Amino acid sequence: MNYIGAHISSAGGLEKTVLRAVQIKATAFSFFTRNQRQWISPPLIQEKIDCFKDLCIKYTFKPQQILPHSSYLINLGHPIDDLLRKSRDAFINEIIRCSQLGLMFLNFHPGSHLNKITENSCLLRISDSINIALDKTKNIVAVIENTAGQGTNVGYCFEHLSEIIKNVDDKSRVGVCIDTCHLFASGYDLRTEQDCENTFKKFKNLIGLKYLRGIHLNDSKRKFNSRIDRHESLGLGEIGKLAFRWIIRNKDFYNVPMILETVNPNIWAEEICWLRSQKNYN
Repeated sequence: MNYIGAHISSAGGLEKTVLRAVQIKATAFSFFTRNQRQWISPPLIQEKIDCFKDLCIKYTFKPQQILPHSSYLINLGHPIDDLLRKSRDAFINEIIRCSQLGLMFLNFHPGSHLNKITENSCLLRISDSINIALDKTKNIVAVIENTAGQGTNVGYCFEHLSEIIKNVDDKSRVGVCIDTCHLFASGYDLRTEQDCENTFKKFKNLIGLKYLRGIHLNDSKRKFNSRIDRHESLGLGEIGKLAFRWIIRNKDFYNVPMILETVNPNIWAEEICWLRSQKNYN
């Protein structure tokens, strides 16, 4: 089964995300659990929680089909201790919110060293942050997203993700989300079938498919290995359509939520329809 959807706006209430996902005929979706531009948000209201859960049941969205995204403000590898604690507190809060909503994943960007510590030190801080968060919460899987390697971000190579996972104590509660734009921008080619095979063979060898909990389907505005994170609609960027056709037909990715974060929400329904049509493409 392919679970395909998009990153949905939660404007007007989290329960609206379910209805908007239904409108575009999605079978998966992502959203921010709170305002991602602010450090502090009001707690979830029980009425809203119940409404979200009821709508998920009504429209048959199971927890494994939903991949909420954490705030971009959070930096779990922050080199300054006070700001690291602030990020850790916010991360724990987001995990709690996911748990309240009856979900099972929280997708997040790993962090940045800001040229103040080494990459290795930053990766260790991220693992420590995950351990602290998991120790203070229950059930939710922390899903690390690969990055494009822009600026001082870590997590742009499979070795980084593997190193973070290696130092997480409870490996049953850690996973990975692969973003295709970030892959391409960080130097993993996807333009031919052989490129796709090679890239995901490296993923299997260095990380393992058992950790794959989500895929962000995005084309790239920028050239291969640019280290610049700029999403584009499917087939209109530098990656092209072949990679998305290959992914959608690959049985390794069945039952993994595939989320569009492409630049034009007005054509998400069309992109989802096109992706589904590629399953039996000849």
